[in-house]
Amino acid sequence: MIVDAALANLLSPVILCFVLGLIAGAVKSDLEVPAAIAKGLSLYLMLAIGLKGGWSLAASGAGWSAAPALLVAALLSLALPLPAYAALRGLLKLDQPTAAAIAAHYGSISIVTFASAQTFLNQQAVGFEGYVVAMVAIMETPAIVTGIYLAHRGTRPAVGESAPATAHRDNLVREVLFNGSVMLLVGGLLIGWATGARGEAEVKPFFSDLFKGALCLFLLDIGLTVARRGAALKRLTVGLISFGLLMPLVSASAGLSAGLMLGLSVGGVTMLMLLCASASYIAVPAAMRLAVPKADPAIYMTLSLAVTFPFNIVVGVPLYYAVARWSLGG
Repeated sequence: MIVDAALANLLSPVILCFVLGLIAGAVKSDLEVPAAIAKGLSLYLMLAIGLKGGWSLAASGAGWSAAPALLVAALLSLALPLPAYAALRGLLKLDQPTAAAIAAHYGSISIVTFASAQTFLNQQAVGFEGYVVAMVAIMETPAIVTGIYLAHRGTRPAVGESAPATAHRDNLVREVLFNGSVMLLVGGLLIGWATGARGEAEVKPFFSDLFKGALCLFLLDIGLTVARRGAALKRLTVGLISFGLLMPLVSASAGLSAGLMLGLSVGGVTMLMLLCASASYIAVPAAMRLAVPKADPAIYMTLSLAVTFPFNIVVGVPLYYAVARWSLGG
């Protein structure tokens, strides 16, 4: 049952480490993760996520016939943060860095949510196109590029107040395209794709076996940061909670349209809707911590993990499947 899968995900060590960090911060424990280690964890996760995406892409065997689907996946990830950012800035009046960071979360994907949807479809004996896994790998990074662009758009370049517009533009392009997070994710993706199964076998003990342990420490630190910046749940206004519940539905609608346009099966459309609707809580937080340090993790992490993640797991997956079946006359 989907409820059993939801409980298993919500009670996983990774999520519970985030909760532990929240509790430790709330009771003012002296527990802390040194800044150098926290940054090291972010760098490790960025490269590991990029490599894993590249290995998945290589293993999927996606050929030129899958190119349109992969292009659409990249464009969706690139574009979905834009309406999210507009709503957060225009309606909820959030500051620019935090709005940009949240928007990036809602353009990228949650691999745990994807796994839950896969389990649900298996229970329904419904398959999906093999290259959907490659779409998962493609959709992690473009939203981060958009988020970094939105966070830095309109800011003054470091070269001085009198810098010309061209210098400002060049500085923004460099910040977006050559930001450390983007370089690690894209570089890792290309390395993983180029080396495939052979490359994965060579570094598996470090980048695969240790990944979840590092992720536990990362989310423990995020939980501490969130709690120490104020009562995390109190930071979520009615407007933000509404955004966390409505934005997945808006994004899923975009995924539905794209899936129908691509001619995907019921399972494929369900998965694409889910990928568009999910909000990252691994890749994007690690990237935003490095690239947009002024953004408030007490808002973007809590919104993603405490609102959108459980909504998608419990309500979203069966809902998207029902809509996909109805749309395709199933």
